[in-house]
Amino acid sequence: MKFVSAMVCTLAVCLSLYATGAYCAESDSNVVSGAATPAAVSSPNVAADSSTDHAADTIPPGTAITMQNWQQYRQFMPEGMVDLFEGKYFWKMPADVRMEVGPTVIHPLPKGYVAATEKYSSQVRLVTLPDGGLTVENYVGGEPFPNPGEPHKGWKILADMWFRYYPHLVVNTLDSLGFKCTEDSNGATACQKNEFVYRQLSYNTDPGVPSTIPGGEGKFFTFWNMTVQPEQLKYTATLTIAFTDLTRPQKDYIFNPVVRRTEPRAGLARCSAGTFDTTPDDGRSGFNGNPPLFDAQLLREQKILSMMDFGTASANFPQDFDMPLGWPKASWGKWELRDTYVLDVRRIASQAAGYCYGKRIMYVDKQFYGILWQDLYDAQMRHWKIALIQPIVLNVPGIGPQNSAGVSLGHMRDIQNNHATFGGPADGHGYPVLINQNVPGVYQDVRRYTTQEGLSAVMR
Repeated sequence: MKFVSAMVCTLAVCLSLYATGAYCAESDSNVVSGAATPAAVSSPNVAADSSTDHAADTIPPGTAITMQNWQQYRQFMPEGMVDLFEGKYFWKMPADVRMEVGPTVIHPLPKGYVAATEKYSSQVRLVTLPDGGLTVENYVGGEPFPNPGEPHKGWKILADMWFRYYPHLVVNTLDSLGFKCTEDSNGATACQKNEFVYRQLSYNTDPGVPSTIPGGEGKFFTFWNMTVQPEQLKYTATLTIAFTDLTRPQKDYIFNPVVRRTEPRAGLARCSAGTFDTTPDDGRSGFNGNPPLFDAQLLREQKILSMMDFGTASANFPQDFDMPLGWPKASWGKWELRDTYVLDVRRIASQAAGYCYGKRIMYVDKQFYGILWQDLYDAQMRHWKIALIQPIVLNVPGIGPQNSAGVSLGHMRDIQNNHATFGGPADGHGYPVLINQNVPGVYQDVRRYTTQEGLSAVMR
C-alpha cells in the first residue's frame, strides 16, 4: 500500500486497495471528520477464473500455500521463510504446512496520531552526531517522517518504526499471564508466565491522555515485567526505561527476589539472551535498540505474507502450534500480503565492537510500521536467527482495531544452535490484554511501574 498522507481510508483509497486485494476496515472512531467511511469490502476470489492473468505482484485470496506449491509464491516470502521451506536447517516447515491467504486488511491509524503527524512532522529535523549516528530534534508526536526520502531514507524509516503508534498503557494482569517458552532440538519445551506493564510516558496521542504523563517527564516508555511461574523464579522482575533523548542509553534494572535487591544490568546485557533466544534489543515487538546507535539502509520494498488477526488460536503452547517448528496452524486464520520496507540495520562503526548482531534484515510494514519478520546475523555475518513477528490486532478503547496495539506473538529460531523461543500475551484464556482506561487502577501507579524504586516494591 502506498503511504497516504492523511493515513485514513477515504473512498478513493479504498477503491484502489480493492483493486489490489486489500480493503479498509470500517471503524467510525478512527475516521477523520469529513472523510468518507466505506463499509469493509474484500477482494473477490479471482482464483476461480483460471484465465485471469494474476500479475506477479499479488496472491489471489483463497489460495492455499503448501509444501507442494510454495515455490510459486517465494517472491512474497522473507529470506528466512524461504529457508524454512527449502529445509536448509534443522528448523524446517512441517510437511502438513498450510498457509491460507485472505484479503489484506488495513486498519486506519488513530486520528489523534494522524493529527499529530500532520501538525508536527514538518518541524522534525535529522541531526548527525559526532560518533556518526543520527538522531531527531523537535519531535512531538505522530510519525516523524511521513514521507521518508533521501538522504538517510532507511534511517528515517527506522525512526518511523521507533515512534509508531502504541497505546498509552498495555497490561497483562495476574488473571491472564503472558508466556515465554523454549524448545530444543529434542522437542523438549519449558515455559515461563509473566505479568507485564507497558507504559508510554511521552508523545501520547490517545484521546483523554496527556501527551506527557505527570511524573514521566523525559521518559519515552517503560516496560515492567515480572515472572510468576515457575515458582523458583517467582518475583524476578525487570524494568526497562527508554528516554525522549534518543542519545541517552536505555536503563535496565532487575529485581532479585533471593536478596530482595534491585540492581542495574550492565550495557553488555543488551546482548544477553539467557535461557531464551531473544535479547533485550529484540524487545518491543522486534527492535529495542536506541536508533542513534544504528545505521539503516533501505534494501528494497517487498510484499510479504503475514498473519496478524488470529484471535485466540495461539493461546496454548505447544498444543496450538504446528510442531516441531512451532508454525501457525491453518486454523489460526488467514495470511495476508503486506507492503514492507526491507531494511539492513547495523550498529554504527563506532559502536559495533562487541555487539552480538552483525546485521538485522527487518521487514517493516509500510502502513503501521510494525516489524513483521527479521533475519538476524552474527558478528561474522553468518545467518543466526529467524524471527516471525505477529503484531496482534486488538481493539483500543475509543479508537477501534489496531495492528500496533502494544502486543505481539514472537517466534525466534536459532538456526545455529537448534533452539527456539516463542512468546505472547496469552496463557490459554484468549487475549484479555487490557489497554488504557480498561486497565485496573492498581496499574495506574506510575512510580511503582516506571521507576527503580518502584521495582524494589515487588514483594511488598
